[in-house]
Amino acid sequence: MSKVTVYSTPTCHFCHMAKDYFKENNVAFEDFDVSMDLGKRKEMVDKTGQMGVPVIIIDNNVIVGFNKPKIADLLNIAE
Repeated sequence: MSKVTVYSTPTCHFCHMAKDYFKENNVAFEDFDVSMDLGKRKEMVDKTGQMGVPVIIIDNNVIVGFNKPKIADLLNIAE
């Protein structure tokens, strides 16, 4: 089973799309609200150099934004 981490904010449309996609495909994920959790925001920036969300990490593969084809490929989800 893949480890999926999402760094997101409550107002981010693409964050909601990503999390909905994971739920629809029964993919467990850990979600961090980087608008409130400054430690996780720093962790996200340190890992990726990115300030934009969502940042999705699947088994150490970093995806910036909601890149559905790449996510599907990494999680072996049929499109």
